[in-house]
Amino acid sequence: MDFAPYQDTDPQSTRALSPPPQRSTSRSPNPKSPLPNRGTTDPFLASSLPAPSHFSHEPREESISFGNTDLEGGRSNINLFDTSLPLRLDHEAMIAYLLLPPAGGVFLLLVEHKSDYVRFHAWQSSLVFTAMFIIHLIFSWSSVLSWILFVFDLGLIAFLTFHAYQDANNLDRIELPFFGGLASSFVDAE
Repeated sequence: MDFAPYQDTDPQSTRALSPPPQRSTSRSPNPKSPLPNRGTTDPFLASSLPAPSHFSHEPREESISFGNTDLEGGRSNINLFDTSLPLRLDHEAMIAYLLLPPAGGVFLLLVEHKSDYVRFHAWQSSLVFTAMFIIHLIFSWSSVLSWILFVFDLGLIAFLTFHAYQDANNLDRIELPFFGGLASSFVDAE
């Protein structure tokens, strides 16, 4: 159908017409009259339509098991489908701190889009260890201060990695001063 303002043919002549309304011989039921008894069977039970879960596009937990057979106990209740990567939530949060900080955090910020818990740890890792890298550059003239900062970095990585793993059961966040609040505000704004 052409809706141009200047047409050489009438658009009404080429339009598909609606079918005529159906006229039934029965009248509409009187609202005050009792309804006819059609039996006590539920019409939805007798239908041959599939269950609503048939149309769901979400994967079923019983068909995919990336970590359901965990021997650590108590951690099998983590929903594996809250993350974009095929890894457990606690493992992804640990990667934010273990994979060459701040590179692990930046990597997770690029690939993880579903889990706010993982994104929080990725933001916090990126912010904290970028600041630590700048501090390392500033104090690189002193080997003693560089070694002290390096040991502090290793301790901070171990502490944050442990809490990212441990707190994944109840999605608690360990927030460092200033950087944790900033990471939370970034995640909340997304």
